[in-house]
Amino acid sequence: MKIHIDLDCFFVSAQRTIDPDLIGKAVGVGGRGDQYIFSHEKSNQELLLNNSGSFVGSFFHRYAGDDLNQFIDADGRVRGILTTASYEARAYGINTGMSIHEALIRCPQLIIKGPNMQLYHRLSHELHQFLQERIPLIEQASIDEFYGDLEGWISDEEVPAFIDHLRHEIKRHLNLPVSIGAANSKHIAKLATESAKPFGCYTVVDDNVSSFVHSIPVQKFPGIGSAMQRKCAQYHLQTLGDLLRAKSLIFSWGPYAQSLYDRISGNDLGELTVSAPRKSIGISRTFDPITNRDEIRRRISILSRHLAYAITKLEVNPTTFSLSLHYLHHPKSHSAISESRLFNEQRFRQLCRELFAKTDLHISGAITHLGISAGSFSVHSRRTLSLIDYEDDAKARAFDQKSRTIRDKYGCDALKWGSEL
Repeated sequence: MKIHIDLDCFFVSAQRTIDPDLIGKAVGVGGRGDQYIFSHEKSNQELLLNNSGSFVGSFFHRYAGDDLNQFIDADGRVRGILTTASYEARAYGINTGMSIHEALIRCPQLIIKGPNMQLYHRLSHELHQFLQERIPLIEQASIDEFYGDLEGWISDEEVPAFIDHLRHEIKRHLNLPVSIGAANSKHIAKLATESAKPFGCYTVVDDNVSSFVHSIPVQKFPGIGSAMQRKCAQYHLQTLGDLLRAKSLIFSWGPYAQSLYDRISGNDLGELTVSAPRKSIGISRTFDPITNRDEIRRRISILSRHLAYAITKLEVNPTTFSLSLHYLHHPKSHSAISESRLFNEQRFRQLCRELFAKTDLHISGAITHLGISAGSFSVHSRRTLSLIDYEDDAKARAFDQKSRTIRDKYGCDALKWGSEL
């Protein structure tokens, strides 16, 4: 069987490991989308590369304490979004993604904590190591989510007792509550975890898959996005049970719908990705609307500097680069370019600016989001690097290594480009 392990209200649970007074209280962890990285002052950024998996970022602002004033802007408005809310807070109707302002209206005694990403990454890494000592195959899906494969290790009959013991063992050793779902299918195991929350465990055997998914809304299944939800609504398919009963219809929608059906029915068991190499890395930020293109280019220089530093620390050589923009009143825009050269920060910054010129399709439109990423590392894609610019790139790369030494000691802001000022 496969198991899915999910940390309950992870960020809040992590805060409680260092502050037991938060136990049993309504607590929310929130942030302001990191406007600080674009400050002309020191931005107090952290680069964390310990963990892998989806939605595991690398760049974070280090919040100074837990004072609510850090979420209040110059106009006196409380800004920021909750990334996690404790179950005590959810009793007031507070949910992840809600504004801190609205959450405080619903629960004035709500305790707001700034995110402590260094703590979260450390605890996630410790849990990963803890699980690897007890389960042969472990996949980290996100910072607070893991899969395990018990096939040939624990018999199916022993799985319920094993996962019940495991959740209590994790709580005892790491002081973190987890919920665990088990099934022969990776996808059904994840659904089982949702039924187990909070701090519970739930096992679904093959004979019970249909009855288990019978009443689960279609939007609860990972992979059923908004487009597929609309299609299901057209045919009055409201639950996963409805979807399973409409096999002929679903199969007529094409290969993706067919694979989705197999996952929901438990026929697609799903393989664990135990040690997949990192394929890409990116950085993005959302901010209040900006029309000034010089300011956007300044922010691109800042993001490219941070990303180049991470790439240098990873010791990889990306060969594809992309930039994305979100506009206030226009559709999103995205561009990418491939270049088989030895990576260096100066060339990367130039590429990002070229990509922006290509991507900015609405030159008077207000921009609200910037994202840049790099991938297709040459060591994985086996691309041959160009020899034409190799000597110049090698010199620039050597300079990057010296810059890295300074930034490792004094922070990424220790060396900046003049265009950032």
